[in-house]
Amino acid sequence: PTVGTFYASPSPDDPPFVSVGSKVGSDTIVCIVEAMKVFNQIPAEMNGTITEILVKDGEAVEFGQPLFRISQG
Repeated sequence: PTVGTFYASPSPDDPPFVSVGSKVGSDTIVCIVEAMKVFNQIPAEMNGTITEILVKDGEAVEFGQPLFRISQG
């Protein structure tokens, strides 16, 4: 079962929250996941640099599925 839908930006006309090379803190919002009409802001949960984005905008995602790779530091 799908948990939600991944959105890389706050709205279709806005730039993505992060891209490869973006520096993030543990509380940096990196995306939104919509589940049951509720838009949940997802924080990075660690400090580092985005090295890979593992899902595409609008893609269905599962609970616990990795969305990004982050190099710590």
